[in-house]
Amino acid sequence: MGYKRILVALDRSSQAPIVFDRALEQVQQDPHACLMIAHTVRVDTEISTGSFMGLGTIADVDTYNTMKRLHQERVQKQVHQAEEWLQSYYQQAIDRGIATEVDCCAGEPAVWICELARTWNSDLVVLGRRGHQGIKEIVLGSVSNYVVHHAPCSVLVVQGTVSEGENSFNQTHTELIS
Repeated sequence: MGYKRILVALDRSSQAPIVFDRALEQVQQDPHACLMIAHTVRVDTEISTGSFMGLGTIADVDTYNTMKRLHQERVQKQVHQAEEWLQSYYQQAIDRGIATEVDCCAGEPAVWICELARTWNSDLVVLGRRGHQGIKEIVLGSVSNYVVHHAPCSVLVVQGTVSEGENSFNQTHTELIS
């Protein structure tokens, strides 16, 4: 039995093409399978206002609103750039005759992947893991760990490793069923 609805969550790391290839391998096992290619632009929820804020003046409110608008514009630009980046993956899948959709948004990646898996009725989520450990994992978080524990379906984690100053990729993978 193959998976019918496969969601592949890509980030802009060097391992994205390998994660995508693993998703294609899964999709190609069933001629009726379809693919959702997803990317989430991580958004900082706080807007840095600097030390000049906090006096409670009209100028503070105006400055905050300006900074908020600039932040929103920057996020929209990042989403647009990510959508353009995803088009090459979309085209690769379409060229292979795979029914494919793309979803790109701004938010918390781990939460959005699980929500998209739920609303799109995914059978499988495919995503990478960079191999952060210790403090780096605590500080940066672990999208793959969250997805493994909260996704409503099976999860295929393509194992990656991060070396000093460069992203290298170990092409082993582990399938985890949640």
